[in-house]
Amino acid sequence: MEKKKFDANSFIGLLLLGAIMLWFMYSSQDEVTPIESSVETVTDTTKNNTVEPNATTIAVSNDSLSNLALQNQLGAFAYGAQTAKKGTTVLENSVLKLVIDNQGGQIIEAEVKNFKTYDSLPLYLIKDKNASFNLNFGTTDNRILNTKDLLFIPSLTKNGDNQVLSLKLKVSDSQFLEYRYEMKPGDYMVGFTVRSQGLSTVINGSNTVKLDWDLDGYRHEKSMKTENMYSTLYFENEDEVDYYQRDATELEETIKWTAFKQHFFSSILLTDTPFSSAQVSTKDLVSADENNKTFTKQFGLSTPLALQGGELNYNMSWYYGPTDYTILKGYKDTNISEIVDLGWGIFGFINRTVFIPIFDLLSGWMTNYGLIIILMTIVVRILMSPLVYKSYVSSAKMKVIRPELQAINERLPGKENAMKRQQETMAVQRKAGVSMMSGCIPALLQMPIFFALFRFFPSNIELRQKGFLWADDLSSFDSIFTWDMHIPIVSSFYGNHISLFPILASVAIFFYMKMNQSQQANMQAPQQEGMPDMQKMMKLMIYLSPIMMLFFFNNYASSLSLYYFISNLLTIVIMLVIKYYVIDEKKIHAQIEENKKRPEKKKGKFRQRLDDAMKQAQEQQAQQKKRK
Repeated sequence: MEKKKFDANSFIGLLLLGAIMLWFMYSSQDEVTPIESSVETVTDTTKNNTVEPNATTIAVSNDSLSNLALQNQLGAFAYGAQTAKKGTTVLENSVLKLVIDNQGGQIIEAEVKNFKTYDSLPLYLIKDKNASFNLNFGTTDNRILNTKDLLFIPSLTKNGDNQVLSLKLKVSDSQFLEYRYEMKPGDYMVGFTVRSQGLSTVINGSNTVKLDWDLDGYRHEKSMKTENMYSTLYFENEDEVDYYQRDATELEETIKWTAFKQHFFSSILLTDTPFSSAQVSTKDLVSADENNKTFTKQFGLSTPLALQGGELNYNMSWYYGPTDYTILKGYKDTNISEIVDLGWGIFGFINRTVFIPIFDLLSGWMTNYGLIIILMTIVVRILMSPLVYKSYVSSAKMKVIRPELQAINERLPGKENAMKRQQETMAVQRKAGVSMMSGCIPALLQMPIFFALFRFFPSNIELRQKGFLWADDLSSFDSIFTWDMHIPIVSSFYGNHISLFPILASVAIFFYMKMNQSQQANMQAPQQEGMPDMQKMMKLMIYLSPIMMLFFFNNYASSLSLYYFISNLLTIVIMLVIKYYVIDEKKIHAQIEENKKRPEKKKGKFRQRLDDAMKQAQEQQAQQKKRK
């Protein structure tokens, strides 16, 4: 068979035909916009080709996918999340401004109006995510949700003059978890309700619903060290107010309120239904980081919430405001005023019943708080002057009978005569109308005043940022010289500044103790063998006490140093007046001689038992001496 030869003309024709067909297909092709694979293609029924989907179709498809994702993530709570939006709501009155975020339904800003920080900035207790409030709970479809991550739907209304903000996490229009805030005019206390409706089939009752509240305390005062020292977590458990200052601890008793106290300002959560138990915690952020200049302490509260019939129902309140005793005392049904550290027992009683009323009375007459402190000091010293007088009279009497006591010591020397010597000494003092305790009692009675005022001035917010002379803030130290260099021991105990009022107070107390030394020397019986030398101890204290005050008070409130400076000056003046114009030693000597002539009064039961005990001890001592 003959082979077919290659036809070149036919091959060229086929190539030309193919090129024409390709050109025709390209020129007649429709322009199509690319579509994401997640969007379905829509076919036109009137034409036999594909058309571009419109914007509405794409939005509907995206919403369907978003709703599906929310359903997978939030379960029943996806219903409200579909319409919830990010945003904030402001509640504000004349003293407090709160900004509440839709996300979490929590307060993200709390500004205490009418107050400024030490560097004249607005004073915030909450700002820039330093605080968190969250409810953690499980659902019946085995999800664990945190309210701080969820968007609430807000609704702002009025209840008379009160502003009411309701924020809801919705399962349906009639099923929701609600946070409700109610702010009154001119009040630091804000009503806060946590309740659920129709969620008994949604919230898993076998899981604990847990409330977590955390806050990092901002620095507000000039002395960060002092502010940190007075920053404490307080709580009331079973009608007893207690505090906690370190790490974390479990509280098994019921808790009525918890306060994160930052010296002069506090954040408090109160509840009408006491929490059954709680874990509270604090952390010292000043000591933890030497470079930290922003935060003082870290506070935390974690507590379970009880379900009632499968629902939450807690009526609570927030307090964001000053740690002012008068303001806090105004909330009658609570004990939150006890977070003001006025001292325990008798010290707190003296502050509440004496010093606070006196201070309020004087501050109603004048606005210069330095002068108020001086006037208050004068009042206190005048009230205490009878004790000073009594002490001086006892000192003068002891000075008169001192030669007789010295003669007894010389006549009955040695340890073997100690009991006899003591009996005769007491007999002379008794006839002269002198008691060793008469000099000690006035000093002891003044000690509660000293410690009460030690608590009163640093806790008094009225003194905050009030100046006097060179002190620009009577609630903080009054530095006249500062330095930046860190000196390990000096900076830790003394600080990086020099305060003038502590120096003046130290000088005044030195001269007071110097004058008081001779008086105390008169009060003491002559030195007896085997007894410690009290004169040497007193001389040591004359120099040691001013040095201790100088170092210890350098970082304390200048109002406290001002008080002690004025108080010691006034005491010196009173002592000089009593010594040179009131006490007449000749009259006292004549009175003692007259007392000696009188028959001795019948002994009381206590003195009789004391004399019998001394006599018995003396007899036993004599018998032991004979045996030897």
